Amino acid sequence: MKIQLRPDSGVKADKLRIDGVPTLVLKPAKIPEAPVVVLWIHGGGYILGMKEMVYMSRAMELVKRYGVTVFSPGYTLAWLKPYPAAVNDCFRVLEYIDAHRHELGAEKVMVGGESAGGGLAAAVCMMARDRGIRVDLQMPLYPMLSNADTDSSRDNHGRVWNTRRNHLGWRLYLRSNARKNVSPYASPARQTDYSGLPPCCTFVGEGEPFYRETLDYAAALRAAGVDVQVDVYPTDIHAFDIIKPEEDISKEAVRRFNTYFEKAIRS
Repeated sequence: MKIQLRPDSGVKADKLRIDGVPTLVLKPAKIPEAPVVVLWIHGGGYILGMKEMVYMSRAMELVKRYGVTVFSPGYTLAWLKPYPAAVNDCFRVLEYIDAHRHELGAEKVMVGGESAGGGLAAAVCMMARDRGIRVDLQMPLYPMLSNADTDSSRDNHGRVWNTRRNHLGWRLYLRSNARKNVSPYASPARQTDYSGLPPCCTFVGEGEPFYRETLDYAAALRAAGVDVQVDVYPTDIHAFDIIKPEEDISKEAVRRFNTYFEKAIRS
């Protein structure tokens, strides 16, 4: 698979530093801008990755197909500083978007990401609810939500992500916080009140580590009256839509994700 970490001709890219957080801002080059701003957070198990990973994410297509503006924060990785550095960085970018809604033409603000970025997206939405910022849609794809083992993350030997790597990511992210009552802003699976959170669109593979926590998160949201679309696909490959974009299940996942997103921006 060819990995491209730069924009193509359909996207314009600018660099900002928002309250100390290096941030990529992507806008459409060939179609009119939509009144939608998306905060998209890269994955990497809290310990790896970079803001340029947005170029191989679902967010890239949202810019080119729907004309949305995407902010991709270069948040602090856990090997540099543990929680709450990463989630605070991401939330600062959301605060900037919220404070500049009129300037950005943002009638809707949405938050998404893959893997650890999906976990951060869920946490940012919880912080936004608790601090009075409106988020219209959350898109935590195969999210890393639970610092405790689940039925699918325990004894998982996946090639892309597995139990060993998962334990390392959480250990570095939480460090001393792991010995305390872990905040839902650190591990969103710890949340006890899911009411008032934004509608959610997500998908996951049935054999990958984050299968169980994705479904548990969706169930908790539904029980709190939140609208949820969660799709499950027959694969054990974490981030299969990025790793194997040519496969039929990846194309179907993208199609259904785009369909839900299109309804969300038009509602």
